[in-house]
Amino acid sequence: MDLFGEPADGPYGRPPGSSVRLPGRCAVWEASSAVSGFLPSTEAFRFSNSFAAQPLLGARAPGLPWDIGIGDASQGLCGGMIFAVRDLVEARLDPPPDQTPPARGSPLYAYLVRRLFDSFDLPRGVARYYGLMRGPDGRSGGRPGVGARSLAEEWPRIRLDLDAGRLAPLGIVTVRSADPRRLGLNHQVLAYAYHQVGTAVTVRVYDPNTPNAQADDVTMAFDLAQSGGLAASGAGGSGAVAEPVQIEHSIAIGARPVRAFFRARYRWTDPRPALRGPPE
Repeated sequence: MDLFGEPADGPYGRPPGSSVRLPGRCAVWEASSAVSGFLPSTEAFRFSNSFAAQPLLGARAPGLPWDIGIGDASQGLCGGMIFAVRDLVEARLDPPPDQTPPARGSPLYAYLVRRLFDSFDLPRGVARYYGLMRGPDGRSGGRPGVGARSLAEEWPRIRLDLDAGRLAPLGIVTVRSADPRRLGLNHQVLAYAYHQVGTAVTVRVYDPNTPNAQADDVTMAFDLAQSGGLAASGAGGSGAVAEPVQIEHSIAIGARPVRAFFRARYRWTDPRPALRGPPE
């Protein structure tokens, strides 16, 4: 059986692009793929994204005998955690056994903070979050809403990663606002599997906010028929636009919706120095 409870026809489940015939119905286009051997409960961090209120970094200003704190770890290190998990997987290393978040000043904490800033992909990545935050949910001025654009433009890129056996970091947009102070309400997750029947897609993700015991059960689900254009018609949909797009999810972001998502740019960093203990 594959991750979705279906018969596994190969290393990633049913081959992408296959057709199945459901009882009493016409043949339905179906695809399924997953990163081999990856489950968040065993391959990701045992601790969740719950850090104490403390600066991410300390910067020394000329003439001052103390550091100036930058950022707030209690707002989360989700981007650093998902980048670090992909680093570990690509290095074929097990995650550390720690059940609690690392303390400030430890090698692992410094590594997660560095990868957090890497995940922002400054300035391009922050501009993407902000542009999607400001964008409408429905069609405006002849342009599709942010959810429809995610399905039509970003999902094909994410699916290519998963079909190739690569983990896919995703930026998740949860608010609509032109206030840049609300950028911190957005989120990041790591896609590792998907299952598609017709135009209906379910994506499994590692969510740093979700406790380890429930980590394997986090999903996003959407219908490509809502995207309009090629994303729907390529899987047998009509290409008709039904907006705003509904993206169902079980990501631990409170009552906030997933308005849009995008494939984040990633570059590997060696995680091994962060796994060593402090010098004795």
